[in-house]
Amino acid sequence: MSQKDYTVPALQKGLRILEMFDSNCRALSQVEMAQSLGVSTSSLYRIVQTLVSMGYLNKIGTNTYSLGTQVVSRGFSYLASREIVEVAAPFVTRLRDSTSLSSHVGVRAGTEVLYVYRALALQRVSVNVPVGTRLPLHTTAMGRALLTGMSPAELQHLFQGQRLDGYPRPAPQSMPELMALCEKERAQGWTHHYSDHSTALAIPIRNFTGQVIAAINISGPDPVMNTEGVMETLLSELKHTAAEVMRHVGGMNYR
Repeated sequence: MSQKDYTVPALQKGLRILEMFDSNCRALSQVEMAQSLGVSTSSLYRIVQTLVSMGYLNKIGTNTYSLGTQVVSRGFSYLASREIVEVAAPFVTRLRDSTSLSSHVGVRAGTEVLYVYRALALQRVSVNVPVGTRLPLHTTAMGRALLTGMSPAELQHLFQGQRLDGYPRPAPQSMPELMALCEKERAQGWTHHYSDHSTALAIPIRNFTGQVIAAINISGPDPVMNTEGVMETLLSELKHTAAEVMRHVGGMNYR
């Protein structure tokens, strides 16, 4: 009995199109793509348009395309996240062990925070954000920690055309509100957010140039996080962990 073929032809063609581009081939027409694959141009039309709409191809002329920014941004985001995870993991896990609260590492992916590492608290009631989760930057403590490295002009550019309302408070509902909150959090060096009966604290991780490359957080149920004196203790431990991570990536010490 022959083995079943579970491959998806359209997906194969889309990936093979992306593989056609290299340092010697920076632009291709749809005709050239079809010839390389041995298919008709009409059979590639919807595949090419899908790649364009998702940012993996960029239309630069009549039926002529180059690689889009998504190919580069996704690739670099992955490489950067792998490096920061390898460095941060033992320190974030130690933070979880010392506090009995969940801790995460996140990087920016466009207007979202991408969770790339999780040290899940072992207690029954805990905050569980799986690795690979993407959330709007302005709606989480870790997301806004990633924004603290951006100037007001960069924030405006990043969120141009994006709606900020529609998310439950205390997430900012407008650009002026977001900019004011980011200015406050940038000055204090840490961020704070609560939602769904949980509270999170986060701190940005900077490299040797001062650029924010990631963020780490600590989060738990409100009754635990908001007990008198606990927040200050947790923030102190979070700052210490962030300083250790930055020291190992050659970054700036937390002030």
